[in-house]
Amino acid sequence: MNRSGPGPVSAFQVAEDIVPIGELKAHLSEKIRDLRGSGRPLVITQNGKVAAVLLAPEEFDRLTNQARFVAAVQEGLEQLETGRIVSHAELGRRLDARFGAPTDPK
Repeated sequence: MNRSGPGPVSAFQVAEDIVPIGELKAHLSEKIRDLRGSGRPLVITQNGKVAAVLLAPEEFDRLTNQARFVAAVQEGLEQLETGRIVSHAELGRRLDARFGAPTDPK
């Protein structure tokens, strides 16, 4: 079951998605192939405790992009709340003052 497009990972399935490190070592190629097809992370345990989480590259990219987007939105909201924003017209005036007004290419 492959996901298409952005969105949360498929539903976690305990019986399939939690693997002791010994089993992972013994079946690494198969587990990686299944990882890409399932769209779900693989939780790896060591000595009965969670030691790592393995993600398909596409899922890692999706999560990383989502985190960057959320951080950018939060930064923008903080700038809005503190008054550190300018209107489009004001930005144009500041750029013209700093770099000169654009000239007509005729």
